[in-house]
Amino acid sequence: MKKYLLAFLGLSLFLTNCSKNDDSPFTEELEEINPTPEEEIDVTVQNFMWQTMNTYYFWQSDVADLADSRFASYDDYVSFLENEENPGTFFDEKLLYSEDRFSFYSDDYKELTQSFAGISKSNGLEFGLSLFANSNDVYGYVRYIVPNSNASTKDIQRGDIFTGVNGTTLNLDNYIDLLFGDNDTYTLNMAEISNNVITDTDREVSLTKEANLTENPVFINKVLETGGKKIGYLMYNGFTNEFDEQLNNAFGEFKSAGVTDLVLDLRYNPGGSVNSARLLSSMIYGTYTNSVFLKARYNTKLQSEFKETDLIEYFADATDNNTPINTLGLSKVYIIATGSSASASELVMNGLDPYINVIHIGTTTTGKNEFSVTFVDDFDNGNVYDPDREDNINPDNHWAIQPLIGRNENANGFSDYTDGLTPDILLSEDLSNLGVLGNMDEPLLAKAISEITGITAKMDFTVDMPVELVSSSKMFTKIKDNMFMDIKKPLNLTKKQ
Repeated sequence: MKKYLLAFLGLSLFLTNCSKNDDSPFTEELEEINPTPEEEIDVTVQNFMWQTMNTYYFWQSDVADLADSRFASYDDYVSFLENEENPGTFFDEKLLYSEDRFSFYSDDYKELTQSFAGISKSNGLEFGLSLFANSNDVYGYVRYIVPNSNASTKDIQRGDIFTGVNGTTLNLDNYIDLLFGDNDTYTLNMAEISNNVITDTDREVSLTKEANLTENPVFINKVLETGGKKIGYLMYNGFTNEFDEQLNNAFGEFKSAGVTDLVLDLRYNPGGSVNSARLLSSMIYGTYTNSVFLKARYNTKLQSEFKETDLIEYFADATDNNTPINTLGLSKVYIIATGSSASASELVMNGLDPYINVIHIGTTTTGKNEFSVTFVDDFDNGNVYDPDREDNINPDNHWAIQPLIGRNENANGFSDYTDGLTPDILLSEDLSNLGVLGNMDEPLLAKAISEITGITAKMDFTVDMPVELVSSSKMFTKIKDNMFMDIKKPLNLTKKQ
């Protein structure tokens, strides 16, 4: 939709036609007052955003500018869209509810949807960021390295500390630009921990972000035999539906090995696909296709548009490729979760809770209890992104929005964990003793094993340098702490005219 502002143009033409004499005293005055037509403002993106948010947004009724009765006329509507030329600013300042922490936009829907498939431009270094005490200076600590990445070829590993980039000390004002800016290559200035004190060193590590790096979220799966138990350990770092078959295969290995207990490590998992969460929960609990895993709750206007069957998701007995689910049929599961565990990670914990005993080891989770959908400019499909409809997306609009559109309740109707899910066993990661992921003496895993076996671990679980998280590398990816799901029946949008 485009609108041209041609104010005073008709008056200018009238005056010019009435004044043929170049010597007229009005000529100079006309040249001064005859305005240039105002530049065209293209509001295609803003229109797409408003249409979508007015229909689907969870807090639609709480945002005055999204009200169905907001505009007295079509011209009034267009003027509103034109009031902010930058679509990103329009989305953030005009359409979002004040308490919404998670809705976002992208000016490239292809980049966004690729990230949901685990594909991104990255150097493969996954790290957390924390603050020095009584300071604005920031330091980073390595959580893990993505296999087959640039970082995997460098002298850097879990537990390493860095305090600067390209010789500049990291702080709250510059860390985003230095670590997540436009530069694909940067050099980390490394540090070390000695006697619980972080000290700079002369060591440097240069890293380069590479396009199309794919991260398999099934990071570690192994069977641990100890204390007369066979314990399955799975570190799962993202709910990426392209890897659901690999996830199911991991549970097949657990089942074949006779695993009786499971430790599910979601400590760095920010979320992702709701369907992957449903499948994972079925692999843990069972293929009870008549048991409710979740019930979606939308905004007041939208809820009535769906049938009851469209709102409920049950446990699954097969993947989307019709592969039978490998389920352990457990009555108890130990889940490692922290402040970096969000959305779909919390959904697994909440969805399983009515059926089995979920033992949460770690710290309080993020508190992301809303889900979102990817929307693009495909009016005939209710603006819902469908990879099979690429040719129907407006070629002049590459923007996408990822707004929160609902909450998922468990079978008991519970979804109120905005403040996060609190642990049954409180244990923070210790920067001075992060341990090796998957090793039985890694502190959080060791704690889970001691709970399973009933054998008191010999190690001391005192935390000398608890992680105080400011942010992490995953929070600067497109997927960040998002939980997305499919809408079974895209709604018809009303075209304003």
